[in-house]
Amino acid sequence: MRKADGKQIPQRVVSRLAMYYRVLSQLEKGGVERISSRELGEMMGITPSQLRQDLSYFGEFGQQGYGYKVSYLHLEISRILGLEKQHSMILIGVGNLGRAIASYTNFRNRGFELVGAFDVREELIGKKVDDIDIQPTTELRAFLRQNKVDIGILTVPASQAQQVADILIEEGIKGIWNFAPLKLNVPESVIVEHVHISDSLYSLSFRLHEHFN
Repeated sequence: MRKADGKQIPQRVVSRLAMYYRVLSQLEKGGVERISSRELGEMMGITPSQLRQDLSYFGEFGQQGYGYKVSYLHLEISRILGLEKQHSMILIGVGNLGRAIASYTNFRNRGFELVGAFDVREELIGKKVDDIDIQPTTELRAFLRQNKVDIGILTVPASQAQQVADILIEEGIKGIWNFAPLKLNVPESVIVEHVHISDSLYSLSFRLHEHFN
């Protein structure tokens, strides 16, 4: 991610933006109007100086001695994350993980709309996931040529992931949310977010082992 002046923003900062947004959403729903960098930092598990440094990549949002107005900072981070836009998504792979992702209602509340679902298994074709008809993967190209889609969600086996990703890229998809245990080979013009659930579990295992042994 880059600022308007072309400077590269560290990925760790981008990742924390999503956490800021989530915490601020909870604060706003709870009726909190103002919060200090110390209080927000404590909720995030980071120092106040780190928080201020993160936000400084994008502008000035608080006042010394006053802190941050929760609703304003929440809105500004929403804009930075691009959440004021609508994003259409398709799901390829309607197994247990795919169904769980499709059923997550907060996506729609945040402007992410599932518009198509695809699978290779004949027994799933014609059934529904989140009120979307499951289509055969052989119809993927035709669907993409007839519909504007921003994001492809891959919950397919590793052996199929690159092949499916190639189809998405060839048909103009610019964002891929990849849950397959494979690092995809994509051009620089395509953004991929790799999600390795097992990595997070292994990290938890390490921390448990380190702390209690």
